Amino acid sequence: MLRARPGRSSVTALPRPAPYAAVRAELVDSAPLTLTLTGRGLLLRAVYDGEHCRLELDGMTGPVVLRSRRAGRVEAAASLALCLTGTHVSVLTQDHPGGPWTGRARTDLAGTHPAAARLVRTAAWLEDLQVGHDGRALSLVAGGFGQLGLRDLRLVTHADGRPYDDGTGLLRFLATSAGPGPFGSGHTSVWALDPSALDQSTRDHSARDHDGEALVHTADLYVRRLDSRGVQGDHAGHLLRDDDAWLLATSTWGDFDPDRDDAAVAVTLAATGADLLTGVHVVAAEPLPLPVDGPSVGVWDPHLLRTDDGWLVGYVSASRFFRFHPVLAEGPDLDTLRLRAADPGRRASEGTTLLALPPAAPDEDPRGGGEPGDAAGSPRTTVLVSDGRDGPRGLRGQWAVLDLDLRPRGVLAAAYPSNIPWPTLVPHGDDWLLVTFDDTRHGGRVCGYGTHGDVVVMRGSRPAS
Repeated sequence: MLRARPGRSSVTALPRPAPYAAVRAELVDSAPLTLTLTGRGLLLRAVYDGEHCRLELDGMTGPVVLRSRRAGRVEAAASLALCLTGTHVSVLTQDHPGGPWTGRARTDLAGTHPAAARLVRTAAWLEDLQVGHDGRALSLVAGGFGQLGLRDLRLVTHADGRPYDDGTGLLRFLATSAGPGPFGSGHTSVWALDPSALDQSTRDHSARDHDGEALVHTADLYVRRLDSRGVQGDHAGHLLRDDDAWLLATSTWGDFDPDRDDAAVAVTLAATGADLLTGVHVVAAEPLPLPVDGPSVGVWDPHLLRTDDGWLVGYVSASRFFRFHPVLAEGPDLDTLRLRAADPGRRASEGTTLLALPPAAPDEDPRGGGEPGDAAGSPRTTVLVSDGRDGPRGLRGQWAVLDLDLRPRGVLAAAYPSNIPWPTLVPHGDDWLLVTFDDTRHGGRVCGYGTHGDVVVMRGSRPAS
């Protein structure tokens, strides 16, 4: 991270491990300012002339000027930012320090300049990256891109499903840091939640301030796939500790384009001994083949659980974009998974989650959320899915509780936010925490869909036995 009180102009090296970089500056009395991100063969420039913002590209793209007639007019900007997120390049402003960011110009190089899109994913271009400015600025901050919205929160666990415990009392979550654009502008991040910082006087707490004390950003994770030289911001996944290694399963949204004839989404799996809870990492990932119950254009939202009998993997499969349903696979290891169950009757269900419950007490119903016939004292596993409001009647806007054959067992008694929030349920003392998100969008019209959501935390009590 580069922080400076610059003079009239500057050029500074800013090597990055992945094509996710940003520079922002606080303006002096809305005076004109230019920000640049430059690598060998391609220059990206954000220009504010005191009244309008525009995005300029040069080099292998040739001179290109992009501006929005409506969103580009800014009479009094307090801050200016230039962002590269995957192949998306964006210019954003703030009306006042600490306020929300608004997109002023944006382009996806993959659609407009494919050669430039390939270039920004290469290690050579990223290692050569420089950040610069020209004009008056009170401060200059540059480094990796953070996020607009935050979504797809999933608990970091041990392989057996227990919340990962490093002795700090913090709960760790994997999330999708939304960029200023659709799927490919997001990336995977890691966050620490301090349950004691939540408001104990209410049963429903919204952690909407991503920089607040309750929720703290600790790491950014990027993926280098086996069949690709470029680095991707693949997300919507699960991070788990398996013995002395971290396993990271993600969905290949990093370069997804729904307009391509061969559009598809798959799941990859990475294993590493590096500490993925802190810092910035690029992990090497291989395909994780997941069985499906019929024609499928994609699988995503993987969640893994190791049991005494092997592995369970929950995910969704799409018969077409975007019609998707929960699927469960099992096998003695992750290389020999077979289909266990699917529920194609659910047409808008995401976030398939395997919840490992403690063994049933002798006087409890041993079937409560587990398998029919479970013996008291045996571990229990429940499947949770989120049924969006576009699903069939009777399966809309609810958190479904299923058994391992995906048969209904009930629903969670909890408010259901907008979008298709994931059912991340976490035991906390005598209570449960439901840590999820909604579809609150950020960045305005130019950034469009994909910039959501806000984090929502709900607290509920466990029923008395």
